[in-house]
Amino acid sequence: MSRVIDFNNVTVIRDNRPILNNVDWQVEADQRWVVIGPNGAGKTTLLRVAAAQIHPSAGSATILGERMGEINVFELRTRIGFASSALAAHIPNSETVLNSVMTASYAVTGRWNEKYEDIDERRARRVLNEWHLDAHADRAFGTLSDGERKRTQIARAVMPDPELLLLDEPVASLDLAAREQTIKIIGAYASAPTAPAMVMVTHHLEEIPIGFTHALILSQGQIFAAGEIHQTLTSEKISEAFGFGLNVDFQDGRFRVRAR
Repeated sequence: MSRVIDFNNVTVIRDNRPILNNVDWQVEADQRWVVIGPNGAGKTTLLRVAAAQIHPSAGSATILGERMGEINVFELRTRIGFASSALAAHIPNSETVLNSVMTASYAVTGRWNEKYEDIDERRARRVLNEWHLDAHADRAFGTLSDGERKRTQIARAVMPDPELLLLDEPVASLDLAAREQTIKIIGAYASAPTAPAMVMVTHHLEEIPIGFTHALILSQGQIFAAGEIHQTLTSEKISEAFGFGLNVDFQDGRFRVRAR
């Protein structure tokens, strides 16, 4: 299967207002997308549809070959890695980091009566090592710094070896060092040939890691521009989408934005 997301005229209405409006968007298995746009543009809603967390009000959304409304979304969600602050709020503060990650295998946020095997723990510990969390395996989730909590969320999303990885503002609110550390790790992961298709929502072009191939700009619930990242994230398109004169440049593998 090559196509992992296929949205056709996807519309999401809340309180009689379209949050997304007739969105057509396709993501292939070898692509890494960043989604950007002004506040209220519909970025998180787009990601929640892709995560099978909500259904479109109109149009069709096909994810990993399964059409929403025709399949068991609980089974589909086990094939998708989804990291968001909203989801992290459901992880008990007393849960260890190891268990916070390992419970993703059952799509639950707190360990209870599930049965885990040695292979599950070995997988969880390997993922913790990849996301620089191995030294924190036995710490309580509630004692972590913001950066450690963000990386735990991503490690949890990666744990089930997903076919699609969705990241909702993975470095928001982090200090400079924690932000750069997390961006570097995400970039290394995204650049690996074995990585799944990825979609990352961010407010800032400076937060885009290396390895991302495509970009989608949302504005007022509609796609303003989409395509290969360097053809999409241009000064002209970003300025028009945000309604403010901005210069976009690219240096050492990272984007940068400054006011004109």
